[in-house]
Amino acid sequence: MKTIGNIPVEPGRRTNPLARVFDEFVQFCQSRSLFMLHYCTGCGAIELPPAMTSRFDMERIGISPMVTPRQADVLLITGYVSVKTLKRVILTYEQMPSPKYVIGICSCTVNGGMYWQSYATAKVLADYIPVDLYIAGCMPRPEAVIHGMRELMKNIREGRAEAWKDYYRNYDRYLGEQQRLFGDRWQTPTDIIAEAEQYGLLTEGTRGEHTALLEQVQTPLLPEEMRL
Repeated sequence: MKTIGNIPVEPGRRTNPLARVFDEFVQFCQSRSLFMLHYCTGCGAIELPPAMTSRFDMERIGISPMVTPRQADVLLITGYVSVKTLKRVILTYEQMPSPKYVIGICSCTVNGGMYWQSYATAKVLADYIPVDLYIAGCMPRPEAVIHGMRELMKNIREGRAEAWKDYYRNYDRYLGEQQRLFGDRWQTPTDIIAEAEQYGLLTEGTRGEHTALLEQVQTPLLPEEMRL
């Protein structure tokens, strides 16, 4: 264990007494300014326009809609998720910069809802990407959506919204679930292992039998050829 003077310091622990104050300030600012990307996968999307427009007005609490994952903080999955759609959900999630948060709206994201017997739907969203918060219902009202967003903001402010780190720390498990659904040749353009290393979140769970399989089939991204 490292020491500063004669005082032992745990590995990874910050030694600057002002660091925690600064972290809390950053978390407060993050919680009060969220860019939301709503992926309208199913019927729950119908409750988002009322939540965003004048009657409930999400923007008054610091939540604004965004049109690209590269600029979004929160990914809303609003309804049942078909297997085909789930591929796009994962691609979208992996393009978002960290820290990033996921909210599953409607019971379908929890356990498949009324489509739980369907071969074409993914039943539990959290098996494939980390989910910070569920807003159950069929469909939840705008008041419930606003309440869920406020709950997420509270968790961010208190430093408890860190599910995104689990994707890096246990990537092999998530990738295994994705391969089980999409096949052994499933791959995405994002290098999650490199990102995990960059964020200091590389663990024993990041690599495993599923990432080894990915490395066998993964092809590098090549620039598209320009043709006139």
